[in-house]
Amino acid sequence: MQLRVINIVYLGRVDYPTALELQQTLVHLVKEGQIGPTLLLLEHPPVITLGRNASEQNIVASRDFLHSKGVELFETDRGGDVTFHGPGQLVGYPIFDLRGFTPRIGAVEFVRKMEEVLIRSCGDLGVVTQRVAGLTGVWTEEQAKIAAIGVHISRGVTSHGFALNVSTNLDYFKLIIPCGIANKPVTSLVHELSMLDPMRKLPALEEMAEMVSRNFGRVFESQTLWLESLDALFSSPQDTPAHPPAELRQMVAEEDIYLA
Repeated sequence: MQLRVINIVYLGRVDYPTALELQQTLVHLVKEGQIGPTLLLLEHPPVITLGRNASEQNIVASRDFLHSKGVELFETDRGGDVTFHGPGQLVGYPIFDLRGFTPRIGAVEFVRKMEEVLIRSCGDLGVVTQRVAGLTGVWTEEQAKIAAIGVHISRGVTSHGFALNVSTNLDYFKLIIPCGIANKPVTSLVHELSMLDPMRKLPALEEMAEMVSRNFGRVFESQTLWLESLDALFSSPQDTPAHPPAELRQMVAEEDIYLA
């Protein structure tokens, strides 16, 4: 399996609707072969998002209370239920054409590989994490969720992605039933590291982004190219994409695919 180069762009803090519009633009450009696979890394102001399978009953707080706390609310086309994004959380949006992999990579395998990226990144800091059978995301040995994953795949091109709790204020998760799972807690890297070594300093969010990007390269067996800005992404020359054989073009039907 190989992708030529994964473009990495760290954007800092970006409001959710702006990031959503940017993803839609990049999906179009990837579909048209105008840019290569791209990973956006960023954080959001406080926002609760609902996936296609979400139940509003999993939002515990009223809309008026959310508004008073400055927490926005958005419905999305990603898979999964309700989740929270906010400061101190590293959010990643990989915009990949899965048909560019040889051998081909399917939707479920794509999610498993993102989990592996996050498991390795937590492990680089000494925090042991794992998968939990039947669930999506990354969990500690005590089965506290440290990273959520929800994707949207349309004609083989991915959007949305993952959210890794780095130094996130975990009180925000009391506003929801995260991912609709009521019996499992949520945690963060800063909390887990404080349990291991109270004096340990957590890397800054941009350093975590660099760590995650390196693991994307390893897990997806690709080179990574760290770009300084979106301007660099749009202006950088791209290789002419190969035309996949017919069986790969049929890998994903015309209908969109959603994963929890």
